[in-house]
Amino acid sequence: MSGTDDMQIFLTYGDIALASSLIIIVLILSWRLRLTLTKTLLTAAVRTIVQLSFIGLILAWIFAREQWYEVLLILTIMTLIAGGAAKNRVKRSYKGLFIDTLLAVSLSAVLVTSIAIFVILRVQPWYTPQFVIPILGLILGNSLTAISLTSNQLIEAFHEQQGRIEMMLSLSARPFEAVHEQIRAAIINGMTPTLNSMLVVGIVSLPGMMTGQILAGADPTQAVRYQIVTMFLICVSSTLGCTISALLIYRRFFNKHEQFLSP
Repeated sequence: MSGTDDMQIFLTYGDIALASSLIIIVLILSWRLRLTLTKTLLTAAVRTIVQLSFIGLILAWIFAREQWYEVLLILTIMTLIAGGAAKNRVKRSYKGLFIDTLLAVSLSAVLVTSIAIFVILRVQPWYTPQFVIPILGLILGNSLTAISLTSNQLIEAFHEQQGRIEMMLSLSARPFEAVHEQIRAAIINGMTPTLNSMLVVGIVSLPGMMTGQILAGADPTQAVRYQIVTMFLICVSSTLGCTISALLIYRRFFNKHEQFLSP
């Protein structure tokens, strides 16, 4: 390590190289156990370094300028990429899937981020990149995972339980009644990782945001308060995103005559 200043440790490129070399352990395990993950691990490691280094340079430039239109452009790009990532994680695609995942991701994340910036943190000006970019990024990352899990399970359920759904419709069930159980199960599935994290946070695990703040020299009590806020923001955004995603998929599989469309 390079040295300390008020107990703050500054990482050098040598420290990063040392941490990166630990991936060799994973590669050896993959080779010995024949996991066939060598190429994926190397690609992931290289992309981690390149992508984070690149975004670090961009954020340093944006933080120095603090122009609202530049911040808004970054937020828009982040949201579009999150929508695409959520769509790519869904195994069974359909026409309009990207629009649906983008709407679910953007509506939930933008709403919750706006509440955080304008109501909870009261950031002035709102486009202060130090706050709005990390918060939106944290919410997007968790929301897209929840949304993709919900979408995957619901679409699979519509494929596998088509006969049951059509039988319920034939027995005079309304469309939402016919698929309510599938929608409920899909939303629960999407919310499970978030809820599991909330159940053990601070006891079993210290979240990345909190750990990063503490390592950077922040007051632990303030780091805890920020983490509590972000956990609730993530929970609300994930729930909204899963619900919106499920309702959009439901809309795609029924026509205006309330008939179930074969997947």
